[in-house]
Amino acid sequence: MTHPLPSRGFTLVELLVALFALALLAVLGWRGLDGMVRAQSQLQSRADQVLALQVGLAQWTADLDALETLPRITPLDWNGQVLRLVRRSTTDTAASADGVVVAAWTRRTVEGQGMWLRWQSPALTRRAEVEQAWSQAENWAREPGEADRAGEVRVMAADQWRVLYFSNAAWREATPGDPQDTETQRPPTPLPEGVRLMLTLPPGGPLAGAITRDWVSPHVSPRRS
Repeated sequence: MTHPLPSRGFTLVELLVALFALALLAVLGWRGLDGMVRAQSQLQSRADQVLALQVGLAQWTADLDALETLPRITPLDWNGQVLRLVRRSTTDTAASADGVVVAAWTRRTVEGQGMWLRWQSPALTRRAEVEQAWSQAENWAREPGEADRAGEVRVMAADQWRVLYFSNAAWREATPGDPQDTETQRPPTPLPEGVRLMLTLPPGGPLAGAITRDWVSPHVSPRRS
């Protein structure tokens, strides 16, 4: 008569080894998942900043392309802090289809961080309105009030920025206007053939370093060699 073999269970050492292996696999799996999440977050942050930069530069170019030259009104002015311009309105309503807007660009510290900013007035149809918006753009760049911030858009973080004009076959620092002169009625000055924007993005972010964007006036005839 045969007797059944006694069943053999796991020893304590074997259970500890199995638990250690499972814990090790869990840690490795978590690290891999955490790395994937971090990489995805970094890629998303970079994509968001690239999109903000592309939109900002496209708007910068669109503003310059739409410059409007009116009698006794300065269409473009740089005073060392803010670039102001008068451009055609893109509003399609019948009341403002033929109007203009005053747009302005500056860099200012917002909540402890340097930001590249844009401001725009409503559509304007009268000279007095244009002059008032021109002065408001100056105030917005220096000490904006609550009403001034209503037309403000934060484009992206920027440590520094410079504006250069192209004229007489060379790039030159844009000559600042008189800081005390906020009127648009100034002696007429010829528009530059090109405008160069130089942005310095802060280090440590998804995008960093210097960005240069050149705009060429559509009214400039190509030179023949």
